[in-house]
Amino acid sequence: MPAKETIRAYYDAFNRQDMEAFFDLLHDDVIHDINQGGRQVGKDAFRTFMAHMNRSYRETLTDIVIMSSEDGRRGAAEFVVNGQYLATDEGLPEANGQTYVLPAGAFFEIRDGKVARISNTYNLNDWIAQVGA
Repeated sequence: MPAKETIRAYYDAFNRQDMEAFFDLLHDDVIHDINQGGRQVGKDAFRTFMAHMNRSYRETLTDIVIMSSEDGRRGAAEFVVNGQYLATDEGLPEANGQTYVLPAGAFFEIRDGKVARISNTYNLNDWIAQVGA
C-alpha cells in the first residue's frame, strides 16, 4: 500500500476509534516519537500509549492533508485536532471536560505498507492555554 493510502487508513481508523484496524497498520517494531517527549519502540508500547490517551482525551482529526515522497517510503500529514480533555494527565492542568482545537502534524516512515515510524508534533503551550486556568 502506498504511503498516502497507509496514512489515510491510519487516520480513518483513529477517527472511527477502530483500534484493531489502527494497530494492524503498524509494524511490530514501530518507532513512536511523542511530541515533546521520548521515543517508544514496539506495537505493545504504542498500545499502552493509546490506552492512556483514550482514557484522558477524546479526539477527532479534521482537515487532514497527506503528502508523501515519490518513492512512497516517507509521508507527512497536517491536520486539526478537535478534542475534549476527559481525565487529568500527570503534570498537566486538571481535566474537567474542556474542549480544544489544535493544529498538528506528523511525519511517517512506511515499510511494507505499514507505519514503521511516526513522529507527532503540536504546540503544547497552545493546548495548555486552551485547557488551563
